[in-house]
Amino acid sequence: MIAYIARRVGGGIGVLFAVALVVFWLFEALDSDAATVLLSRDGGGDPTPEQLTALRAELGLDRPAPVRFAEWLFAFLQGDFGHSLISGRPVSDVLLGRATNSVTLALLTAALLIPLALALGLAAGARAGTRTDRVISAVALAAESVPSFVFGVLLVATVSLSLHLLPAVSLLPTGMSAWQRPEILVLPVTCLLIGLAPHPVRMVRAQTAEVMAGNYIRAARLNGIGGLRLLLRHVAPNAVSASIYPLAGSVVGLIGGVAVVETLFNYPGLSQELLRAISARDFPFVQSAAVLMAAVGIAIYLIADLLTLLVSPRARQLALTERA
Repeated sequence: MIAYIARRVGGGIGVLFAVALVVFWLFEALDSDAATVLLSRDGGGDPTPEQLTALRAELGLDRPAPVRFAEWLFAFLQGDFGHSLISGRPVSDVLLGRATNSVTLALLTAALLIPLALALGLAAGARAGTRTDRVISAVALAAESVPSFVFGVLLVATVSLSLHLLPAVSLLPTGMSAWQRPEILVLPVTCLLIGLAPHPVRMVRAQTAEVMAGNYIRAARLNGIGGLRLLLRHVAPNAVSASIYPLAGSVVGLIGGVAVVETLFNYPGLSQELLRAISARDFPFVQSAAVLMAAVGIAIYLIADLLTLLVSPRARQLALTERA
């Protein structure tokens, strides 16, 4: 078991290194750098070669690419994310301020997404073929077929602009926590739930229906076990254990979903700062943010691995077989 986990962690570290390399290579492939952006913005015109040379030397962009990557990597491993090339502020300070709002939105969505997907999937799968199953499956399929930003626009048009129930944009004054204005979270969270919940709902429904058709469920019914006791004690554990990865995939999908929703609702999260940093060619900020977001996704899948091993004897057997 320990060897299995060690291999997963080692694989995750390899993926993070690959992400860092890809992001660095993409930045190197761009036709401009932070020096060009700064001089064009401040001077209002095309910078001279002498100005570019001087500013690149000041920002450290004149050194060979492998040296710059190695210096960033060494500092990152020590917890130093560097300084923004545009603002000069520590990247960790900018990330902390913006990421807090994004994490708030993601955690609230995940806290609602997981129980909602499990409840709807179990309800549909336990009554496969009934009206309840058909309604839940049809709504989930319809929601999964439409991009989430379309629902966001519809929510703004109806709930905000027509009914005037909630703000159309999720503006937040500097220094204020999103929890102090919970009304700005309602539409973004709803949009994320509509976009991310359908897939795990359908997966849980399929697993539940398969478990319900099993011989041991029929045997349990013959022994007088039924209703909620049958569902919670015999059906749910087996169905949920097989649905951990779809649920983990939806939680990881929050990383991309939050970025879309933050842009749509003008929510002051990490995505807006990340877009500005990309436009400004602010390599230290983009590199650190990309690797940290990839690390979050890998950590979620690693947790899903551990949960699967805990609840599924078959998964534990496969892990032992893989080790052998």
